[in-house]
Amino acid sequence: MTVKIKKGLDIRMKGKAVFNLISVPETELFALKPTDFPGLIPKLAVKPDDKVKLGSTLFYDKYRPEVKFTSPVSGTVVAVNRGERRRILEVVVKSDNQNITVDLKIGDLSSLSGENVINILLSSGLWPTIRQRPFNIIANPEDKPRSIFISGFDSAPLAPDMNFVLQGLNEVFQKGVDVLSKLTEGKIHIGVKANTLDDSVFNSLSNVEITEFAGPHPAGNVGIQINHTDPVNKGEVVWVVNPQDVVMIGRLFETGVLDVERIIAFVGSEVINPIYYKTKLGMSVKEMVETNASGSNLRYISGNALTGTAINREGYIGYYDQQLTVIPEGNYFEPFGWMMPRLNKFSISMSYFSWMMPKKEFIFDTNLNGGKRNFVMTGQYEKVFPMNIYPVELLKAIIVEDFDLMENLGIYEVAEEDMALCEFVCTSKTEVQAILRKGFEYMLKELG
Repeated sequence: MTVKIKKGLDIRMKGKAVFNLISVPETELFALKPTDFPGLIPKLAVKPDDKVKLGSTLFYDKYRPEVKFTSPVSGTVVAVNRGERRRILEVVVKSDNQNITVDLKIGDLSSLSGENVINILLSSGLWPTIRQRPFNIIANPEDKPRSIFISGFDSAPLAPDMNFVLQGLNEVFQKGVDVLSKLTEGKIHIGVKANTLDDSVFNSLSNVEITEFAGPHPAGNVGIQINHTDPVNKGEVVWVVNPQDVVMIGRLFETGVLDVERIIAFVGSEVINPIYYKTKLGMSVKEMVETNASGSNLRYISGNALTGTAINREGYIGYYDQQLTVIPEGNYFEPFGWMMPRLNKFSISMSYFSWMMPKKEFIFDTNLNGGKRNFVMTGQYEKVFPMNIYPVELLKAIIVEDFDLMENLGIYEVAEEDMALCEFVCTSKTEVQAILRKGFEYMLKELG
């Protein structure tokens, strides 16, 4: 089956990675960031100078202590960085390059029950790789998901090509799928880009239901794929997993050893040689930036330019992120703004003459190109939001905290990434994703 997504927008950014994979420059520092996990109240299990193994617990969920977050390397805890009101921002580990691992007793998958699998994922620290819809938070291990969804491609700006990233991993990916099938009585859904299935790792999979998706971004978002194949209704829960996390789960049950290797795309107009790097979860970006980025006034983004998180040049890759994007800062004033007949500015309308060059790639920066103002009813959101939901009305319901209206307008079906394009095209410069997260927090509080 092929689903055609008509609404959306492909943002043509300069700096896409070439299909070349190398090991990351040698690095010592790795970190897990509690801020990567919405709704998490972390409790520390370590302190600076503690020795840890690969798989040792660094912190855990205060309200669900069984949900652990484990070290990606063996070594020494060198810092616990905090922010306002002593909020934990990062737990930093210096690697000893030994990869001494915590002993995990896995056993034969065919003899394991769903409860056994959950316990192994919890103890290994891989449980946070599984998130739930609604609300885009870490899945509750006590829930029974209706189904599990995996998006086999990423349509975000400069996103890595999953067929390249997963090449040669057919068997371990199938193992990961087999593990996930123990967690639900429903289907394992995989969304793939139309006309790419024959040459992908997904073509040989068994016990999955594959749907092809054609169209612009956000066709690759798992939330859009859920909405167009099996929407989430009130009282239902579905789980979602990133493809590379499926591989990590598969490796754990295949080898009995925790392996948090990950491939990321180092991309953006300010990257000298956009390329793929073989890394580990939570790796410092310092070495990559120093050897393969040019310029001084730059924005480093863990993730893509629409939904990623700004970090400094010595920061760390986010838990769920599969790319590091580097673009110029936009801290400048531009006289006459949209009135200039520009050819080097991307526009979704005909404000600039660049619309005459449909294949041109552009250098984007962080300039807002305008000021914040109240909602303007332009219909822009509806042009790029491919769900049968009224996005502006939903955001207004969140702002006034109208619980019933939020439910009726479809808050259970969306995640921040699904509405990121609305924020990009917004004339009012509204922080759509931040408002949506506040709505999730309000709903979770009201639902108990």
